[in-house]
Amino acid sequence: MMAAHCTWRRTERERCVMKVHGIIVLLALDCCLQPVNGYLSSPHAGHEPLYEREAQQSSILSNPTPSAAVSVQVTDAPSYPEICPSGGLCSKLPAACINCSEHHNCTYGKPVIFQCQVKQGIHCIGENGQQRTNFSLNMTCQFCWQLPPSQYGCTNSTSCMTVACPRKRYNATCNVMDHVHCLGKRSFPKRLYCNWTGGYKWSTALALSITLGGFGADRFYLGQWREGLGKLFSFGGLGIWTLIDVLLIGVGYVGPADGSLYI
Repeated sequence: MMAAHCTWRRTERERCVMKVHGIIVLLALDCCLQPVNGYLSSPHAGHEPLYEREAQQSSILSNPTPSAAVSVQVTDAPSYPEICPSGGLCSKLPAACINCSEHHNCTYGKPVIFQCQVKQGIHCIGENGQQRTNFSLNMTCQFCWQLPPSQYGCTNSTSCMTVACPRKRYNATCNVMDHVHCLGKRSFPKRLYCNWTGGYKWSTALALSITLGGFGADRFYLGQWREGLGKLFSFGGLGIWTLIDVLLIGVGYVGPADGSLYI
């Protein structure tokens, strides 16, 4: 009896120890599963780690990219040439710096008054010394192509013959000077006489014709090589050709071979 009682108590003690161990194991598992359950139930579950999202946010802040392109229109101030001085009299401004209300019902050659306005960015003063944007301009009633030759400049031609009968003409493009005011377009075509020069001097040609004309020096100087050789080998046409050339060069009938004028 005593042996059986001792065996039963030992078995009961082992059961108590196993229960205690089981309770300890359950408590340990519960402590371990609580953080896991909290993470799974949190909004971070199924998403990228927090440190990666913070790194991405920092890179976005350091390198901002606009979501839509914004077009900015930059309006530059109008640029005018340097011929438009500021601070001077409005009436002295070049024609390219002002806008005038021109009317063509004036009498040719008579003085006329036009109302003008300076262009944007240009400052000028009136006769009273005050800054003005609108002013009156006095000019002569005439179109630009009717101006005297001293008030416009034209292109020159180096291909037409200046020494010819009748005199040759060429088509030129003329532009009115900046300080001159007129009606109509400031650039216009015009037919002009050939009047360019190649640098030959009339006095030099005449002197060579008088002194060395018998050897053809005057013809060589003017670029007329065939005539020069003819005078050289004929001794100036026995003097007759020499006298004729002196007269022709003296009156300006014989000129440079390129057709230009004497200086």
